[in-house]
Amino acid sequence: MQQFDEMYTVLPFGGSDVRAHYRHYGQWLAQQPADAMQARRAQAEVIFRRVGITFAVYGDKDEEGAGTERLIPFDLIPRIIPAQEWRRMRRGLVQRVTALNRFIHDIYHGQDILRAGIVPADLILANAQFRPEMVGLDVPQDVYAHIAGIDLVRAPGADGEGIHYVLEDNLRVPSGVSYMLENRKMMMRLFPELFALHKVAPVAHYPDLLLDTLRASAPAWSSADPTVVVLTPGMHNSAYFEHAFLAQQMGVELVEGQDLVVKDNVVYMRTTRGLQRVHVIYRRVDDDFLDPQVFRPTSTLGCAGLMQAYRAGNVAICNAVGTGIADDKSVYPYVPEMIRFYLGEQPILANVPTWMCRRPEDLQYVLGHLPELVVKEVHGAGGYGMLIGPAATRAEIEDFRAALLANPAGYIAQPTLSLSTCPTYVDAGIAPRHIDLRPFVLSGQKVQMVAGGLTRVALKEGSLVVNSSQGGGTKDTWVLGDEDGGQ
Repeated sequence: MQQFDEMYTVLPFGGSDVRAHYRHYGQWLAQQPADAMQARRAQAEVIFRRVGITFAVYGDKDEEGAGTERLIPFDLIPRIIPAQEWRRMRRGLVQRVTALNRFIHDIYHGQDILRAGIVPADLILANAQFRPEMVGLDVPQDVYAHIAGIDLVRAPGADGEGIHYVLEDNLRVPSGVSYMLENRKMMMRLFPELFALHKVAPVAHYPDLLLDTLRASAPAWSSADPTVVVLTPGMHNSAYFEHAFLAQQMGVELVEGQDLVVKDNVVYMRTTRGLQRVHVIYRRVDDDFLDPQVFRPTSTLGCAGLMQAYRAGNVAICNAVGTGIADDKSVYPYVPEMIRFYLGEQPILANVPTWMCRRPEDLQYVLGHLPELVVKEVHGAGGYGMLIGPAATRAEIEDFRAALLANPAGYIAQPTLSLSTCPTYVDAGIAPRHIDLRPFVLSGQKVQMVAGGLTRVALKEGSLVVNSSQGGGTKDTWVLGDEDGGQ
């Protein structure tokens, strides 16, 4: 299968050459002794372990059946993006997230896109992610997905430069930004000389942008200095490190549901000095657990009465309740039409071609080509609930065939893309491994983001699954200035 490598270009008569934006780095890397790089790998692991940057591997259970905690694997070789390429990606991300926010507002208000027949009404109104509680509820600036993690991949293209595709839109509680920030800090600590050789766009100001975005979402009547908190499910959550990290970086309180109380439709935080009013909740808790009076009654992770305070306009919740309707995989195929419908523009970033198994003709095609396709559960996440046909056994394919026949609306299918590769340190040395990119897009008074994002890498040879919970690792992502080959 043809592949695109981020660092090397294949020459017409064999061999390869380093791409222009990697040239300085390639020269530097060639001069590094192998034992020195191995020592730095070990140093990075020691530092990450000391800091406590872990994630839960839910498929790997301990003796009590809980997900085991592991260090997130970190690779020393950065993924480098030239300035011109990033500018196009950025325009596409702004366009896409703007349209998705317009879509969510429309779904909970006029439902124009449903009445126009562009998105099937039953796909939305019967969807588990549709929250009737949000119908007619106005949110500040009509922004629902304040923090979006948009997963991008590159596959080979006819021009030899590859095509960027949006693989997934993460609009509920997207995670991973702490790894982006810690990866950069680690690279600057281990290789300060590289940042003298390259003009790398900064990412350290992300917490400032995030806090500005959250404050901008506060109810219009609130003070000029609204109280923001980060709501976490607690220390047993796989992303707890990130929750604590972001709260600390923003200088706001990290709270659990038991730390909040609602009185007279106003949310307060319990403190040693008494109750303090809360204006904005950056929630890292799923909708179902936010308010036991409205959603799951057995939940202890949220706060009773929170939705009533939300409806009264007395608190902002970021991301808004109900954003999951726009990142459901069954809705994903319609995003290009959303862009045309709401913005009157052609999509800048392409969708991966997708078969919707709820359509009989698509289902028949998928059933006839399972060994070639990637099949995903529409509510699946983290690399779970999917079939990668070319890597699957006959038994796994037949199991998915039965699941598709039993519930075709629960699945979509896509061609098996040959994700771009990037040189990566593995036990045997440096080898190409497949990667993706998750930029973090912030929507408030304007749409903004730091340059780059979190590059995830599939560490297993041949694997296309980059999720950390499935054995993937991460890389620092560099967006270069023009003098480093950006043009």
